[in-house]
Amino acid sequence: MFELIINILLFIFLGFTFFTHVLEAAVPASVTRNPYALQPDVWPKTIIILLEICLIINIVKIIRKNKGNPEFSISAFVRSIPGFLKSRLFLGIVIMVVASLILETVGFIVTALFVLFCYGMLLGEKNPVRLAIASVCITLVLYIIFSGLLSVNLPRGTIGFLRNFALFLESVVAGVKGIFG
Repeated sequence: MFELIINILLFIFLGFTFFTHVLEAAVPASVTRNPYALQPDVWPKTIIILLEICLIINIVKIIRKNKGNPEFSISAFVRSIPGFLKSRLFLGIVIMVVASLILETVGFIVTALFVLFCYGMLLGEKNPVRLAIASVCITLVLYIIFSGLLSVNLPRGTIGFLRNFALFLESVVAGVKGIFG
């Protein structure tokens, strides 16, 4: 039942996102004048439509698979909620929600460090020093790939010293890119 409810909620959320955020996205004038340009809303629309189709298929499969199952009921679902709230899956969801809430304020670097460290602990890593070193290395590699190689502007944060550190890293990456590029 839990899986069915999550699939239905995802279906509703994606439909809401499609109609409220994707269709209202502003399109630059230079793109609208070019009849051959791929509009910026094409990929999000396509992905959401494909996800909606997959969710419908999954909902039908869940209902067919559990037809006649006495454990497939709302009461069984309510009884399973406390176990879910203690699960690793729920903790992983909480980590990602916290990360999405702090991303704009503290920036990509701190958020990535937080997510990598917390997920490492969640997955069972016992050595916090090794986990911290791995989190820093992975964050730097991701930062270099996205900021330096792919020229993606990652959130810098609004807290002064974190923003300044992100700007410093951007200048170092740009300098190295200028030497080799």
